[in-house]
Amino acid sequence: MNRRLIRAFRATTYEAEGAVARIGRRSRGIDALLTGPAAFITAWNPYSRPMPFGWNDRMQDRLRDAVAGSVIGEGFGRGRAWAEHHLLVAGAPARLRVVARRFRQHAIVIVAPGRPARLLAA
Repeated sequence: MNRRLIRAFRATTYEAEGAVARIGRRSRGIDALLTGPAAFITAWNPYSRPMPFGWNDRMQDRLRDAVAGSVIGEGFGRGRAWAEHHLLVAGAPARLRVVARRFRQHAIVIVAPGRPARLLAA
């Protein structure tokens, strides 16, 4: 990932079920949703290339199927001029990283109880 993309990830707010996470910060709201590690993952806009809404929506449905039973909540990642649907998915970071690669994502945002959110390259 280049510096511009990393800055964009860091400037994004990640929301699920009304709780908000930001990279480098701890979130009591997110902590309340968790029993262990989890990650914000999307299937939208693979490798940061904008795709039509219908395509993004179909890919997000496939992601939802791929992580069925592990979804804690649904929400959005919101940047300055964009937003993408995200899932907050419970699981080990290594496993969730594999899922993100399958859906051609640059990175995921890892959250764990009592810890700040962190960016993990897929």
